[in-house]
Amino acid sequence: MEQATVSSATPGGAQANMEDLPLAPRVSIVVPALNEAGNIPLVLPRIPGEYEIVLVDGGSTDGTIEAARACRPDARIISQKRRGKGEAIECGVEAATGDIVVTLDSDGSQRPEEIRLFVDALVAGADFVKGSRSIEGGGSTDFTPLRALGNHFLGAVANTLFGSRYSDITYGYNAFWHSEADTILGGGDGFEGELLMPIRATQAELTVAEVPCQEDARIHGESNLRPFRDGWRILKMFVRERVQHGRRLETGQVRPAAAPATELTLAAELG
Repeated sequence: MEQATVSSATPGGAQANMEDLPLAPRVSIVVPALNEAGNIPLVLPRIPGEYEIVLVDGGSTDGTIEAARACRPDARIISQKRRGKGEAIECGVEAATGDIVVTLDSDGSQRPEEIRLFVDALVAGADFVKGSRSIEGGGSTDFTPLRALGNHFLGAVANTLFGSRYSDITYGYNAFWHSEADTILGGGDGFEGELLMPIRATQAELTVAEVPCQEDARIHGESNLRPFRDGWRILKMFVRERVQHGRRLETGQVRPAAAPATELTLAAELG
């Protein structure tokens, strides 16, 4: 595999049973969105037409749903049950029908053109694939020195606590086999749920790959990121997860794939 290093973040990860993998996996793209009407028309049309799009709306009031319908009539649009990005991802994953799930931000900072890298890494043998701005080929136009320093520190903490080797722990561009959803998800309704996905993959000894990604600045609107506040919140989350659930096992073990995520009954499906 040219652009991903399988098991780069989890040494001794689980080895997928390649005989059980679909020859032509279906791919679902889960896109959480909250008041992103200005960005949706610049993001969704760039997603390849053969992929299922599941847009999870968090209660937008700016016409986000209408914008999605206009630019991608084939997209499934659902309303999340509660609030928070982690919960939106869970709702989208449970509603997705693909064998592979990729999570994609709706603000234009993550490039849909890179989805293929994630899919290829999974087909090559990974269970979970994480995008990285920090490995060769990756980068960011939106990384301030303060954010870069905080990301490096939080990554070092996470790798020490959980025995992983992630190069970019806070980047939320991820993909995984749908059959591993129950293992990876469930970390919380807020952004904690997204950031704990790679940690849960490490704890479960899944085979992990990283692929290089180029992060762009948000196209329209302002970010809700607050470096000091959010950094402290992430640090506490990592410590709490280590205390409550422990570190991964020291020796890699082959584990059977979890049962596919159960489809939820959508509270509301629009369109």
